[in-house]
Amino acid sequence: MLLLAVDTATPAVTVALHDGESVVAESNQVDARRHGELLLPSVDKVLAEAGVTLEAVTGVVVGVGPGPYTGLRVGLVTASTFAAVLGVPVHGLCTLDGLAYAAGAAGVEGPFTVATDARRKEVYWARYEDPRTRVGEPAVDRPADIAEQVAGLPAVGQGAFLYPEVFTDARNPEHQSAAALASLAAERLAAGLEFLPPTPLYLRRPDAQVPKNYKVVTPQ
Repeated sequence: MLLLAVDTATPAVTVALHDGESVVAESNQVDARRHGELLLPSVDKVLAEAGVTLEAVTGVVVGVGPGPYTGLRVGLVTASTFAAVLGVPVHGLCTLDGLAYAAGAAGVEGPFTVATDARRKEVYWARYEDPRTRVGEPAVDRPADIAEQVAGLPAVGQGAFLYPEVFTDARNPEHQSAAALASLAAERLAAGLEFLPPTPLYLRRPDAQVPKNYKVVTPQ
């Protein structure tokens, strides 16, 4: 087994290789505006570090969000393209689940909250009983609106650090890690568990909208 994991649902551009037992190479960069520019060089970097070619990959893992439209689609399109070209499966995982798994590796025990930056003064978030067990579906809300639901709980992810008045016990990891995502995927594959399809989990409409009542300037 050699899993290639990528996630661009958050400001982190993160890539990792996992051989079924451990992470063999990883790359992590945080730049919310350069997902498309950084992702493929990061893939090349981890392949070179592991001393393998892309053809050695037996499966692709991708974070499906929730996340902003532009960044999220970079990872999903890249993962699906790699899988199609290589003729290997592509396994989708909730990005928040990857952060929760990483939190467990960092020593955070349940219950706790994962929160990422959704922009517009909102967060994508979910509660977890433990690093592998999410409570309900991910949501997008203003932090003040969920203050009672997350009160007193440890919280990981960038959203927790952005709104300390609500997430009063913010802890690392702050950013997503493809290494954690790959490790979670390897566990789920070994257990015969199902994955999400490689389709985006947006939770709301894209930031970019077609203007309403715009003037037609082309000839009739």
